[in-house]
Amino acid sequence: MTASAVTESRTIPDVVRRAARIFGDKPAIIDGARRISFAGLEAAMLQAAGAFIGAGVKPGDRVSIWAPNSLDWVVAALGIQAAGACFVPLNTRFKAIEAGYILNRSRARILIAGGKFLGEAFAQKLQGLDLPHLERVITLPSPHSEPDGDDDAEWQAFLSTGTPDRQAQASAWLEQASGAEVSDIMFTSGTTGYPKGVVANHAQNIRVYAQWGISMDLRETDRFLIVYPFFHCSGYKSGWLASLIAGSTAYPQAVLDVPVLGAIVASEKITFLPGPPTLFQTLLSAPPEKRGDLSSIRVANTGASAVPPASIARIREELGVGVVMTGYGLTETCGTVTLTDHADSPEIVARYCGKALPGVEIRIAGPDGSEIPLGEPGEVLVRGYNVMQGYFDDAAATAKAIDAEGWLHTGDIGILDERGYLRLTDRKTDMFIVGGFNCYPAEIERIMQGNPAFAQVAVVGVPDERMGEVGKAYVVLRQGERVTPAEVIAWCRDVMANYKVPRFVDIVETLPLNAVGKVQKFILRDAEKAK
Repeated sequence: MTASAVTESRTIPDVVRRAARIFGDKPAIIDGARRISFAGLEAAMLQAAGAFIGAGVKPGDRVSIWAPNSLDWVVAALGIQAAGACFVPLNTRFKAIEAGYILNRSRARILIAGGKFLGEAFAQKLQGLDLPHLERVITLPSPHSEPDGDDDAEWQAFLSTGTPDRQAQASAWLEQASGAEVSDIMFTSGTTGYPKGVVANHAQNIRVYAQWGISMDLRETDRFLIVYPFFHCSGYKSGWLASLIAGSTAYPQAVLDVPVLGAIVASEKITFLPGPPTLFQTLLSAPPEKRGDLSSIRVANTGASAVPPASIARIREELGVGVVMTGYGLTETCGTVTLTDHADSPEIVARYCGKALPGVEIRIAGPDGSEIPLGEPGEVLVRGYNVMQGYFDDAAATAKAIDAEGWLHTGDIGILDERGYLRLTDRKTDMFIVGGFNCYPAEIERIMQGNPAFAQVAVVGVPDERMGEVGKAYVVLRQGERVTPAEVIAWCRDVMANYKVPRFVDIVETLPLNAVGKVQKFILRDAEKAK
């Protein structure tokens, strides 16, 4: 299905409609005891679209989703898109102020909120926030793994409003849609510390993940366990979207629980398992008898942080995975730029990110923008159908990121070899990656500056054996304040997502500054390396 999906499916809902015609009653998604066929998913999508139309959603509107992975998440997302709107996913680990900023910035009219998850209800987190654009909150059922998580009355009542005439409106919109319509806006932070909305359209997402499926050898016979969260490109675009394009069966997992994962792999004979390096490191560190039977896994895909060659070899040898691949991408590139090949050795998979998708260009540039010879390091520039439409309502940031010739300036430093394989060597920005999640020091520092006890804050990434990297904060206190590192960490846990919380804190008298008063973070990083 992947090759023809590019030309025959203009929108992501079209992918579902085509899959329904081809695969019919074959399971599209299995979520615990719940399962839905491709034909059933098309029907559920159109009913949800009708419900959103009945709620006043119009083409071009934004609807946000704040919930853990589930079958209902996919139905909601497809329903939003089939109504002509786009969805704005929110990180399930967000605290109230983080979610509130994106809801206001995107001017989302409706929020689809998860029920009880990890002991909290998402909608309750928003109480007391000023959300002038938000008109309605609709609660999804809690994950099947959550205690007392079986109340789906509100979601079912909402879906019941998706009457046949409203479904017909959705079908009519899909018939005239070109694919250039916005499908999603995914917010990513950056050097300013304020999240920016990355705008992508239907056509480019379909083209990228049709090709991704070909490169990854994702087959209609595969059983695809999705452990990456749906609010992330890896869970949504190279997750359930890629699975729908290929016609494989998707298994969403709400929480990355290794024993549960092992049980699902064994019972369902999972064949396709992407995951962050921490997942595979955890599996490798567990005694064989506690891993479960992983022999059915045909392909594993990992990345987001460096993976030692020995670990790649162990995934193949000890876990019995025949093919291990990795790649490189940004939210600004629909999540994918490069992929390795099935035949690549563990050394290549560990050292390189692979080569660009067909039709995508990579260029290595110097400080003045001139192209750098092969084998020399420089900034990675990307051009092609995978590059975002721009940042939502931010022309200045868009112009800064994408130059007049269409090259996206990634801020990553890399080297291209004669085969076109990319190796990342450094980051132009201060970003670090914690367990697969991008962390931007500027954003963390901005939030921490909200504590009146902190005079100055600097955050850097430091190596961590399990997570790859974690944050370390250097805090200068205001005169007369007395705060311990443990209290700093505890305060951070209350105001930001857990993966952003610094794992280490040093209370210092001063920070190293240059002549214009900017913190010299390289000095802090060098000091950490010297320890």
